[in-house]
Amino acid sequence: MAIARYPSTVIDCPDPGSLAAFYGAMLDWKVEVSPDWAEIRADYGQSIGFQQVEAYTAPGWPAQDVPQQMHLDVQVDDLDAAEAAVLELGATKAEHQPGTTFRVFLDPAGHPFCLCAD
Repeated sequence: MAIARYPSTVIDCPDPGSLAAFYGAMLDWKVEVSPDWAEIRADYGQSIGFQQVEAYTAPGWPAQDVPQQMHLDVQVDDLDAAEAAVLELGATKAEHQPGTTFRVFLDPAGHPFCLCAD
């Protein structure tokens, strides 16, 4: 028997509402914002939380002076189309691209995430 259910990921950031809006638009998930916290949720229940951290320091990917600590991989049908869409939402394409079946981007708070070919 499981001890717990429905694990979710919580991402530290300076502005939970704007980061939730970014990922909510990218994944087409519902966005809920409250003071110091925001959450996005899929219709099927999966969620990602965003927690405000006052002294937030963005990771320095790929360097490890400030380690990335975590990142999200999301599956896409078309890397080029997905790249254009996330750049329009406010992502930045990372200078270092270590593979060919995925692309690394930084979200508006500096967290790396990957668009992965399905």
